[in-house]
Amino acid sequence: MPKKPKIAFIIPSLRAGGAERIMSFIASNLDTNKFAPHLIVIGHKNDIAYSIENIPVTFLEKNRVKIAIPSIISLIHKTQPDVVVSAIAHLNSAMALISILFPKVKFVARETIVRSAMLEITNSSKKSSWISKLTSKIQAKNLDAVICQSLDMQNDLINNFGYHKEKLFVINNPITNDFTPKHSQIKNREPQLITVGRLTKQKGYKRILKILKNYDGIFHYTIIGKGDEEESILSYIKNENLSDKITHIPFTKDVKSYLEKSDLYLQGSYVEGFPNALLESCSVGTPVLVFNALGGINEIVIEGKNGFIAADENDFTKKLKIALERKWDIEEVSKSVTERYSSNIILRKYEDFFLTLLAEKNN
Repeated sequence: MPKKPKIAFIIPSLRAGGAERIMSFIASNLDTNKFAPHLIVIGHKNDIAYSIENIPVTFLEKNRVKIAIPSIISLIHKTQPDVVVSAIAHLNSAMALISILFPKVKFVARETIVRSAMLEITNSSKKSSWISKLTSKIQAKNLDAVICQSLDMQNDLINNFGYHKEKLFVINNPITNDFTPKHSQIKNREPQLITVGRLTKQKGYKRILKILKNYDGIFHYTIIGKGDEEESILSYIKNENLSDKITHIPFTKDVKSYLEKSDLYLQGSYVEGFPNALLESCSVGTPVLVFNALGGINEIVIEGKNGFIAADENDFTKKLKIALERKWDIEEVSKSVTERYSSNIILRKYEDFFLTLLAEKNN
């Protein structure tokens, strides 16, 4: 019986987060008849937000990527994987350097954001921008392949960071859990709006809140998430007398039920990778209203079928009213994403990608 290729997935932690969830999901759901997956976690075992079954998991028990590098090198040397897959920028940079020591191993990075747009949003200094371009150059040269979540991400790496297209592979995020369509739309006395995601500047919560502050219709808005901007966002809600119209839930494992009970999902992001919560909302049959932004938005949202894309705040306000008055077809909203991004479809793309990469290695 031929030896199954070893695929090592390396992530910073198993704390709650999009990259952590997707990487751990892919690792634990690869076909073990074809591959031998192994999940390597730089962080600590007691930080687990996602349980992993059926595959070996190694915790390096380190607080930072930098101090974990010797342990990563030692583990790769010991386990001899055929492919190493990493995610999140600083870890990808470290793996690009480590790859020099293991010329027979294929090193793959999974990109998580449209970099140039993120640098602009965070008002990065010239020094930060220069460092980003330098690390990108190292990655572009040393990595064997980069997985892009969206076409926007692929185009950004080619046009702004010098990557060659033949090294870039677009594989969208999967709908990871059992997000089946709700049986019917709950008759809410007041329209229920929802957003799920980290409370950061990138996610654009304040521009949604500004719109809702001036919106003349009734509503209740639920925010699920926590992050660096939490205090600022909650202060804004209090100062603008929105507290009775908004519920904040820092964390829940039952996102699905909140999405099912909602009438409309709102996204204020200035940039995305390939937003998981947007996929999950559509998959349960709850339509979406999003700002136009880089990061897979135009791939996910089909105007009038599963939601609307707004050009600016005035357009968002106008489409908010239209979306809440519209009678949406739950099944149609769900099929618009499940027919393209179900876990089976995306897992097959990952498996085909690994087989292609390994075929190159063996030639």
